[in-house]
Amino acid sequence: MSPSSAEFGCFCTSPFEPVAGAPIGALRGLTFAVKDLIDTRGTVTGAGNPDWRRTHAPAGAHAPAVQTLLDAGARLVGRTITDELAFSLEGENHFEGTPVNPRCPGRLPGGSSSGSAVAVAAGLVDFALGTDTGGSVRVPAAFCGIFGMRPTHGAIPLAGVVPFAASLDTVGWFARDASTLRRVGEVLLSGDCQSVHTLTVARDAFALADRDVADALNAYLRRLPYSVGATEAAPVSMEEIGRCYQVVQAADILVAHGDWLRRTRPTFGPTIAPRFKSIFDHTASDVHAAALVRNRVREHLTGLLAPAPASVLIVPSAPCVALARGGAEDALNSFYRRALAIGGLASLAGLPQVSIPVLTADCLPIGLGIIGAPGADRTLLELAVTIQSCSES
Repeated sequence: MSPSSAEFGCFCTSPFEPVAGAPIGALRGLTFAVKDLIDTRGTVTGAGNPDWRRTHAPAGAHAPAVQTLLDAGARLVGRTITDELAFSLEGENHFEGTPVNPRCPGRLPGGSSSGSAVAVAAGLVDFALGTDTGGSVRVPAAFCGIFGMRPTHGAIPLAGVVPFAASLDTVGWFARDASTLRRVGEVLLSGDCQSVHTLTVARDAFALADRDVADALNAYLRRLPYSVGATEAAPVSMEEIGRCYQVVQAADILVAHGDWLRRTRPTFGPTIAPRFKSIFDHTASDVHAAALVRNRVREHLTGLLAPAPASVLIVPSAPCVALARGGAEDALNSFYRRALAIGGLASLAGLPQVSIPVLTADCLPIGLGIIGAPGADRTLLELAVTIQSCSES
């Protein structure tokens, strides 16, 4: 790590010994970091919370995703800060601090993969692993002005990763350019690429974005050499998508951590504590109803994106520019209501999504989200490379 990394506050302060990659491989010469939710051999995965760290032993092995990257020649240089147990999209950690957004230091970096996003945006590593459940790669990628990848659910093993909401969790990654994002994907993912001729804007998702965000994304799309259509992406209201996501997430968290929460009675930061308390509020009837909505969303989106040539759905990666540090609670609540609904489309359906950096008229970073059918991960990565090339020409 460069000595300048201290100014960004994105790496965990616990001791970490860098790990050399294989002497040859597709990622030889690249450096990377991993979110403190992902195991690296011989270190405790702290999950951003002191009580979690206290009650867990050092990992006996690297998570499969980490080992795959090392075997491909990449060098692991550090562990990055995460919001506590990933229960946040802000990028703030009460115990370890808030990483500094390199593109707009007065604004939040986005979470929960905040440290990984900042490490990449600051140029401290070539790429970094994060996790994405409801937007924890997509939102910080947008806020920090970098590329981010949420793969198809199950495409990358979740072994060696602290679960948050298992039926929604994915291991994703960040890079400053689309070619590096693709290069990592060629190591971590299988599957083929298809040609993409049409981009379809999700009108209902764009309706939740701030005007400056929607205007900038639409202007960006008009400059691309693709036919652009429009549709309503969700078979229910976007408000219902957000509610469904929260119930599914809560049910999954209870399965993963209910026993630990009751047994340990951990201390959480003031914004995270009430979120964990709220997971006990949903009834069995709520969970059943959410499962039915989720099935409708999955079937609808899979059908929308399945026809060949590959179809791609366009959404904002986040509904607004990065939130101001120490901003008003109303702004935070509005952000969450909209971000979870937009992010819930890909999350509930298990779909891959890439976030492509775009600038507003005021030169603030936002993200263009491209969503593909299940297994279309490499198609999206190739499309991101093409889009970046077109935007720069």
